[in-house]
Amino acid sequence: MKKHFRWIIALGLLAFVTILVVVMAAYAVLLKPNFSVSEGENGYVYLRSDDDFDNLMAQLDTVCTISNEASFRFWARHQHLESHLHAGRYLIRNHATNREVVNMFYGGLQEPLTITFNNVRLPQQLAARLASKTMLDSAAWMATFTDSALLAHYDITTATLFTLVLPNTYEFYWNVTGEEFMQRMATFSRSFWTSERKHKAEMVQLTPAEVITLASIVEEETNKNDEKPVVAGLYINRLHKGMLLQSDPTVKFAVGDFTLTQILNKHLAVVSPYNTYLNIGLPPGPIRMPSLEGIDAVLNYTHHNYIYMCAKPELNGRHNFAVTLAEHTRNAAAYHAALRRWQAQH
Repeated sequence: MKKHFRWIIALGLLAFVTILVVVMAAYAVLLKPNFSVSEGENGYVYLRSDDDFDNLMAQLDTVCTISNEASFRFWARHQHLESHLHAGRYLIRNHATNREVVNMFYGGLQEPLTITFNNVRLPQQLAARLASKTMLDSAAWMATFTDSALLAHYDITTATLFTLVLPNTYEFYWNVTGEEFMQRMATFSRSFWTSERKHKAEMVQLTPAEVITLASIVEEETNKNDEKPVVAGLYINRLHKGMLLQSDPTVKFAVGDFTLTQILNKHLAVVSPYNTYLNIGLPPGPIRMPSLEGIDAVLNYTHHNYIYMCAKPELNGRHNFAVTLAEHTRNAAAYHAALRRWQAQH
């Protein structure tokens, strides 16, 4: 009887050890590095909403090497991964394990990306910039930027899009939607427009949207940071006097040709709400996406009496400013003479 009992114990211990070995082997498969990326770098997998497990495996084959593909497929089936795939951009880290990779896809734990945009003139350019980084194409982004109902929610139109969408470096997921993008823009805009900035806008008798529109004109007039507050002050003087702004960059925008180097009478006669030679006040919206520094240049404009500006005859991108038309006329004559000399030499 004792001998039989010892035999039962031995069989039990053997079974326990066998199970323990199997479990340990299984966990070794789960915890052992199974994915490698060339040259120790990281690879990205981009899953769309209609991609399936076969699409996932095809992408994995292109971005990494799976040492034991059978073990990965087994664990993926065991965790029902095929029915739990989520669209997104996923980072395959070098030496990742089966468990890490399956859990990542199963939980939709995608890797965020950063997008920087500035120096954008038109919504179409912003759409192209975003399309180069995200799942949506340019047409889908333009559909967002022309969605009247969505834009109305933020009290903007396509023409005033850049009064909400401000330049910066943002973090998004690759599969960000148009609605999520606009919400992110609104969040940053609210944080940018502090009580101090709002107060400065009120002091200059402009709304935040009008400040941004004016900043877009200022930044088209000069790329010299020290001149921007002076140029802003000049246009604010004109606004307060009820004068035409007579800004050449707004004419370029109205014509639709940003390469113009000389504004002719035919350009000045173009009928458009953006032509500030014909319409008093600011145009309907920004003529480009201004920088944050440009917006602050308007809010912190230089107080002076200038109402005229003209490029300097040195042709160095700087301007002479004037209070009287007579002074401006002299500045303009000097500039045009210098320009004719330059053209004759070139």
